Amino acid sequence: MLVIVGYIIVCVSVFGGFVMAGGHVAVLFQPIELLMIGGAAFGAFFVGNNGKSIKATLKALPSVFKGSKYSKALYMELMTLLFEILSKVRKEGLMSIEGDIENPEQSAIFSKYPGILGDHHIVEFMTDYLRLMVSGNMDAFQIENLMDNEIETHHAEGEVPIHCVAKLGDGLPAFGIVAAVMGVVHTMESVGLPPSELGMLIAKALVGTFLGILLAYGFVGPLSALLEQKLHESSKMFQCVKVTLLASLNGYAPALAVEFGRKVLYSTERPTFGELEEHIKSSKSK
Repeated sequence: MLVIVGYIIVCVSVFGGFVMAGGHVAVLFQPIELLMIGGAAFGAFFVGNNGKSIKATLKALPSVFKGSKYSKALYMELMTLLFEILSKVRKEGLMSIEGDIENPEQSAIFSKYPGILGDHHIVEFMTDYLRLMVSGNMDAFQIENLMDNEIETHHAEGEVPIHCVAKLGDGLPAFGIVAAVMGVVHTMESVGLPPSELGMLIAKALVGTFLGILLAYGFVGPLSALLEQKLHESSKMFQCVKVTLLASLNGYAPALAVEFGRKVLYSTERPTFGELEEHIKSSKSK
């Protein structure tokens, strides 16, 4: 929603200012210029990226029009799930959670937290390292190193659409200049026309530069920044799981281990100690 609002503000500011200055918006509507700029930009996008990058970018773009799912409620759900799993381990031993981590969809614990269960990336991350803990063949240092490598890989994959969109935005002003030059060439070959008609041709050519810059900095460029913010948000889920499980491996009680995880969250979504404690108590009573 904020993306749409931002686009509306950009359009109203730019085109509204143009009208207030005495310009005519109809002059700016140049479908051929848009065809040259847009077509060249998308062509370059397909040339400069492999199939995986193109697929990842097309998959990521719809997410910019959705609000963030990483809310305080979701984080409390995650930490309550971790608390319940670690409490079961403390009471019944590591082998008691083997069935839960092998089939989380059928687990009585995981099924209580649909928000987490619906995110297969975080569920897979959590169950993989719980499985390693059950195996008992790795110490906390080894697991931490492996977690860091996996989070780094997740971050690198998430950066692919960001770089693709950023490069697309960076190229738009240049393609706007290409469209403008083509318009100037057309104007130069029409020098025999009356000055009023030549003026219209020059104006159409200049619109190409205008559209390239506007599309780059008003529409496409900001999307890469938004995708980067969303990537950082998603990484916090993995970091929360990482810190909590490592604290448990180092011998801390479930309540304290979850507190370690709470501390890594952004302050805007981080629940207070009392809120989390109350949520865990209410979950126990269900």
